[in-house]
Amino acid sequence: MAAPARFRDARTSVGRYARSGAAEQMRRALGHYVRSGYGGSATMGRRLNGTSRTAARLGAVLQPGTQPDLTAARDAAIAGGKNAQSVLDAIVEAIRPVDGTQDAEASRRAVRDALSDVLDRYPEADLLDLDDTQRKFVVERFVGLDVYNRFCLDLGQKLDEHAASASIAAARFAEVREYIAATVAAAFDKLWASGVTPASPDLARVTQGALRETFRVFEEYLE
Repeated sequence: MAAPARFRDARTSVGRYARSGAAEQMRRALGHYVRSGYGGSATMGRRLNGTSRTAARLGAVLQPGTQPDLTAARDAAIAGGKNAQSVLDAIVEAIRPVDGTQDAEASRRAVRDALSDVLDRYPEADLLDLDDTQRKFVVERFVGLDVYNRFCLDLGQKLDEHAASASIAAARFAEVREYIAATVAAAFDKLWASGVTPASPDLARVTQGALRETFRVFEEYLE
């Protein structure tokens, strides 16, 4: 059972951040979000098992020459003239099919945004033939965006309500998005340096470790 008012402290800090834009309040909001909202870094890491499983599937599907699930994606891309939109649609469908839940929709959006972001960072990238650096970027970016999307589901309304204008709210959301993504990327950097790759058979477990490290960092903001 969820604790009563479990997001109360996080909402208070989010409201203060929305009004002031103070980075300290954003960090405190993330700390309370993990600690009281989800019961700590270890518990929140376990709650995001779906994120870890999707990250592992994303890493596997994007491996060149070993991804039978991308046959349909490749066929759809060719039928659509191999334009980026048709490739994005096909890969998202292969990795996270629609099931009508909020979690699935949030994950689908995170997959799509991560693939779009890799094209922004590497304009010459071929989504059906990414190199190792590009695959690492997509995996860590997806995880960061999926955490951000969950944050928005839980606390986004509070941020919207307390921002002085729509443009300020958008700027605040963008700052939280990049802050979470950067923290997740830093956790993955340690794992990539240890020899882990997106092709690792235990990528789901590895992703769990990156999530726990990210949430531990957030909790430390309260100390």
